Amino acid sequence: METDPKLLEILVCPRTKTTLHYDREKQELVSRAAGLAYPIRGGVPIMLADEARQLTDEERR
Repeated sequence: METDPKLLEILVCPRTKTTLHYDREKQELVSRAAGLAYPIRGGVPIMLADEARQLTDEERR
């Protein structure tokens, strides 16, 4: 299931309020500022910090 592109344009990181990068391959919304990657499940972004994974140092660049 594909995520609505218009939804992706308006979502921001709940922690930093900065824009997110959509990683289609991993199905995640990435916040480099927060160092978190929010999962997308069934086309729905899960914008909860508890559900996000920590980015590695390399991913933050």
